Amino acid sequence: MKNVIMKKNSMIMLALFAFAAFLLPRSIKAQEDKERIFNDSKSAKTAFIKTDGSMDNLFKTSYGYVIFPNIGKGAAIIGGAGGNGGVYEKGKRIGTAKMVQISAGAQVGGQAYREVIFFEDKAALDRFKENKIEFSGQVSAVAAKAGASATAKYREGVAVFTQELGGLMLEASLGGQKFTFKPV
Repeated sequence: MKNVIMKKNSMIMLALFAFAAFLLPRSIKAQEDKERIFNDSKSAKTAFIKTDGSMDNLFKTSYGYVIFPNIGKGAAIIGGAGGNGGVYEKGKRIGTAKMVQISAGAQVGGQAYREVIFFEDKAALDRFKENKIEFSGQVSAVAAKAGASATAKYREGVAVFTQELGGLMLEASLGGQKFTFKPV
């Protein structure tokens, strides 16, 4: 009887060990991914400010912002894009976000770009955190270049800037961006 209990406990311990061995690398990788996202976001912020020095004022005065340091986009009639970013409230990181974009129309190619979305006030950031912000064809981003942010205006509490990283995309399409927020 004692041997049966010991074997049963050994099996349970082995199963728990195997389960932990399976989950631990995944949780470490998830933590590493978050750190990479925040490190890449910090680099992207520096690049945005280097391109347009007046953007530093938006980073300092906006209630919050999300930086997507590397968004990949590809299309052949039907297109898609996606990327991960860091979310900040009053300059402090509060979470990560995922952006997914779907589009359709006359389009072909691929490109990479970064995007920063500024939130004018708490209400705009809260809408984002509640996954209630989506961009459609009528919302346009301003290309980040010297002086572009000096005259930027918030629309519905949001201002969006993009910066091309590379690639070639020819398009005349309609689509939209959807965001998913995850608190840290």
